[in-house]
Amino acid sequence: MDQIIVTGNGPLSGQIPIAGAKNACLTLMPATLLSDEPLTLTNAPRLSDIRTMTLLLQSLGAEVQALQDGQVLAMSSHDLTSQRAEYDIVRKMRASILVLGPLLARFGHAEVSLPGGCAIGARPVDLHLKALEAMGAELDLRDGYVHAKAPSGGLHGGQVDFPFASVGATENALMAATLAKGTTVLRNAAREPEIVDLAECLQKMGAQIDGAGTSEITVEGVDRLGGATHRVVTDRIELGTYMLAPAICGGEVECLGGRIDLLSAFCEKLDEAGISVEETEAGLKVARKNGRVGAVNVTTEPFPGFPTDLQAQMMALLCTAEGTSVLEEKIFENRFMHAPELIRMGAQIDVHGGTATVTGVDRMKGAPVMATDLRASVSLILAGLAAQGETIVSRVYHLDRGYEHVVRKLEGVGAKIERVKEQ
Repeated sequence: MDQIIVTGNGPLSGQIPIAGAKNACLTLMPATLLSDEPLTLTNAPRLSDIRTMTLLLQSLGAEVQALQDGQVLAMSSHDLTSQRAEYDIVRKMRASILVLGPLLARFGHAEVSLPGGCAIGARPVDLHLKALEAMGAELDLRDGYVHAKAPSGGLHGGQVDFPFASVGATENALMAATLAKGTTVLRNAAREPEIVDLAECLQKMGAQIDGAGTSEITVEGVDRLGGATHRVVTDRIELGTYMLAPAICGGEVECLGGRIDLLSAFCEKLDEAGISVEETEAGLKVARKNGRVGAVNVTTEPFPGFPTDLQAQMMALLCTAEGTSVLEEKIFENRFMHAPELIRMGAQIDVHGGTATVTGVDRMKGAPVMATDLRASVSLILAGLAAQGETIVSRVYHLDRGYEHVVRKLEGVGAKIERVKEQ
């Protein structure tokens, strides 16, 4: 098993290229199941989760080829051999449930194992299932699988009222609705850029969608979808993560491909903390305005609010801020598992339920720490960049699910970081 060793090494300087969005690509890939014509994705991130989704699609009989060093995915579902997504693959990643809607819409039946993924809360799939039931699906949960059937005439349009804005459920319902007969209205739909990206891809395939990016999406079902070529949107979570590197260490870093509109609430908090974010022709340039970072209060919210996937990284920044910050996690329960590891590095953090109070210290100290999930793992790396001495991060396999070439990218701006085999 690998470890990452980080040594505090002063300010950073240079450029970091930002990859295509993991969460967008994992949603776009199952869209190939809706058509018998080719779907090609460019700007794809090179991550273990993408490889897992590739294996899942291939297990169904889809053709998936990674071209141009993995940044282009050429897919075709013209000759599927199965509509059953097996546990052995699905258990590795929650996004696997996104094959359910497309399979059901196109073939009228599907069997999908209940998914696995990061241990950051229950994240149930009931909203996915209720949305499909609103389109006429007949569902039976048994033996750890969702057994889904469409009525004899296929899925039909329906009204879906989400009790809260679920990204995954919105994506599954949106894909299924493209081939449902009639009009489907998704109310209280998620508004994330990944939803907009999916809608744009589906529209290129011939779908009729209105309102993506708002809380109400209307879909007019069509008889069939065709092929398309689509560029995956920039990964706003990787973008935010690397924007925090110069905020923590000092210096100035340009994040290539970055856009403020992807992270407006996050950028507002950086400004409040004393971090400058400047748009350039190539992306976003980030630097401290002057001196020590100031304390800020953060509440995670659905888009366009502060992203839950940047909460752990923001906590790493606030560990050395001047004053006391309060972080409130409203999206997932049990998402402060990185706090005890940051405390091992000298942070002053008090967690009560969904609230963490962080009192800044002058400087953290390197220590052996353990990653508990994807975003927690990178928060420990960020903390290590500015800590005194050496930080050894174990269980970094989590990192490979969401960040490509993290060591290379941080080395490129002057960080002292290496990946080694655990002794």
